[in-house]
Amino acid sequence: MIAYITGASSGFGKAIALKLAENKYDLIITGRREHLLRALEKEIKETYQRDVLVLAYDVRNRQQTFHMNENLPDKWKAIDVLVNNAGLAAGMDHIQEGNINDWEQMIDTNLKGLLYVTRSIAPYMVARKKGHIFNIGSIAGKEVYPKGNVYCATKFAVDALTKAMRIDMLHSGIKVTQLAPGAAETEFSLVRFKNDKEAADNVYKGYTPLYADDIAHIISFVLSLPDHVCINDMVITCKAQASATQFHKEL
Repeated sequence: MIAYITGASSGFGKAIALKLAENKYDLIITGRREHLLRALEKEIKETYQRDVLVLAYDVRNRQQTFHMNENLPDKWKAIDVLVNNAGLAAGMDHIQEGNINDWEQMIDTNLKGLLYVTRSIAPYMVARKKGHIFNIGSIAGKEVYPKGNVYCATKFAVDALTKAMRIDMLHSGIKVTQLAPGAAETEFSLVRFKNDKEAADNVYKGYTPLYADDIAHIISFVLSLPDHVCINDMVITCKAQASATQFHKEL
């Protein structure tokens, strides 16, 4: 079995890669930071004895994405699982004060990058009439919150695209699942706050958030279900979070 994971250098992507390697998947891992991908490759090979193909590229680059994925070695084309995980939030501004470079980075990564990867990988699945696509969305794709504007818009789009993929590939037997996590302690907030560690750490104070391993375990569970069962959509929060904005914090 082969799983293809974008954004595998850290966070959800890295945890998912390790969990699927434990479950005896061979891995195609992608991301921009090749040195982190190589470290993950080494860990997977030494710990789980699985084959790993490293593809260091940026999903925002349409030409590079299609070149990488259309020229996969034959043995790697039989992809069973695609995890569209690469994504980010950049900045927290009111829309009238928004940084347009941040907007473009989020749109190009969260939306266009997901589309480029899916368009270049899904045909392999359709040809085999077999496969499972996971789109990592967000609770921000279900509820808009203050200063979330463009990030929320990209994740609302992921929600819609997940439904569209499920419909368009239904007759090919392809499963499509969206996971929509709430607050999760990864690099997410550090990236959003432009490496301001104090601001990032404050996001998770007073409660226990989700962790990357939680999402990895959920993907493993969904993949363990019988072939006739498809989880279409799943919103996941920690116990202390009830909605995009409602938390119980013990400060």
